[in-house]
Amino acid sequence: MSWTNDEMAQEVLKLIKPSSSVNLGIGLPTLIANFITDEMNLMIHSENGVLGVGPSPLLHEASPTLINAGKETITVKAGASFFDSSLSFGMIRGGHIDYSVLGGMQVDCEGSLANWMIPGKKITGMGGAMDLVHGSKTVIVMMSHFSKDGSPKILPICDLPLTGHGVVHLVVTDHGVFEFTKDHYKIIKLAPNITESMVISNAIRA
Repeated sequence: MSWTNDEMAQEVLKLIKPSSSVNLGIGLPTLIANFITDEMNLMIHSENGVLGVGPSPLLHEASPTLINAGKETITVKAGASFFDSSLSFGMIRGGHIDYSVLGGMQVDCEGSLANWMIPGKKITGMGGAMDLVHGSKTVIVMMSHFSKDGSPKILPICDLPLTGHGVVHLVVTDHGVFEFTKDHYKIIKLAPNITESMVISNAIRA
């Protein structure tokens, strides 16, 4: 049985050291904020200019002036700070973000990531992803193991336009947790009833 999205978010949190700065990308990674406890002491960064993002707000808590980079409403923790984009990207490019958790369309055995466009389809832009994959100390990709048409998203070589080459350290999918080093990956943990052959079939060298 594969993990749910919420279970994937909790698996990602197990990979993050306490008292770290973390950027959560658009989509699945935003779920992670809902499971962060005070004891973890994590500071969540959003590249639109917030440090100290909290969990998703309840309906009566939502404010149109508090949003993340994906334009979703957010809450903020005590001590949160707000700043302009130049300072926000200075934090990223200066190596001050410990972890970035990004969604993904494809990851390959070289640790390359494609997560911003599919040729021929509407392009919304790369956003801060290119900066995040190069500026963060550790890059974690959170995504489903297979696309909607059943094709694997972990491949020998990405065939979609890259966000970054050789930038991914860890991948968490609904099937397991994987570590990427140079030209191969290592299975760290598998979801219940998921076997090694299930994740390797049609994919890459383990």
